[in-house]
Amino acid sequence: MTFIEQLQAFSFWNNTGYDYALALVILIGSVIVLKIFQVVILSRLRKLAKRTKTDIDDVLIDVFTSLKPPFYFVIALYIGIKVLTLPDLLTKIVDIVFLIVIVYEIVHGLQKIIDYSIRKLLEKNQDKKSEKQYSEAMLKALSMIIKLSLWVVAIVLILSNLGINVTSLIASLGIGGIAIALALQGILSDMFSSFSIYVDKPFQIGDYITVGADSGTVEKIGLKSTRLRTLQGEEMVISNKELTAARIANFKKMQKRRVVITLGVTYETSAEKLKKIPAMLQAIVEKEDKTKFSRCHFKAYADSSLNFELVYEVTSKEYDVYMEVNQKINFAIFEQFGKEKIDFAYPTQTVFLQK
Repeated sequence: MTFIEQLQAFSFWNNTGYDYALALVILIGSVIVLKIFQVVILSRLRKLAKRTKTDIDDVLIDVFTSLKPPFYFVIALYIGIKVLTLPDLLTKIVDIVFLIVIVYEIVHGLQKIIDYSIRKLLEKNQDKKSEKQYSEAMLKALSMIIKLSLWVVAIVLILSNLGINVTSLIASLGIGGIAIALALQGILSDMFSSFSIYVDKPFQIGDYITVGADSGTVEKIGLKSTRLRTLQGEEMVISNKELTAARIANFKKMQKRRVVITLGVTYETSAEKLKKIPAMLQAIVEKEDKTKFSRCHFKAYADSSLNFELVYEVTSKEYDVYMEVNQKINFAIFEQFGKEKIDFAYPTQTVFLQK
């Protein structure tokens, strides 16, 4: 009797010795093939990846490289024992172990890809340290939520293959999630508003903004609230939900400031002097370096004055520069009106008595 015939004659658990030998050969062969894939093929792919400009291929290769020998052994064992006839319970156990290992490695690989994406987003962020810290905290929170969701899906998938009725479990989780969401409604609303601020970027750290009647410089943007430093020096804390619902004026993005001045002179001013005023005011504005004259007109007959409207632009976004230029123009107007003997009007009432 040959060796093969002896193996075929041997029987255990409804499998011949030949079946067990074949399973062992497949197991060893699978381990060798998978090890060659990891050592030889991935090594060559890594060398090719270093020549490319992108680094996403490096991440994918790192995912496969991180697979440990136990993973390859489980894969090879699963392939090998498929040629055997095993009891239903043992087959179920093998399938579950195989599924757990596969799901774990898939989630682990997806986590590496998520970390890579977060890292690339951080690299694209501005060089400002404060903004980098804000982005890092925001993206880490987003990364944690995505990874947690992946593990929840993985656990539900495993439980479903274990024969557990996940429909009722998901329903229970849904009810529990609704209860938690209602209890944390304010916090969750602020958190999602924070993500909205991060994506839309209506303002950034260091910007001077106005929200309703409040204004200040943005010092910190958190998951729940944003902190402003007012001109008076105190710290103002505003919820992110309130910020996303309000109208925000961002002065940092201002490139120039438009100034509108109404000047009233008395009714006793002669027509000759009235006609000189527009050109006079234009010359005063154009004398300053950081200004751009727009217009000046005799606008209206008011109750106690003849009103002129002067419009010009200060070509600087800095508030201090705007105030300095505005002050110089106001001084110049006052001095020029004094030289021309043009009187400024103020609220008066003149009573004429007729005999």
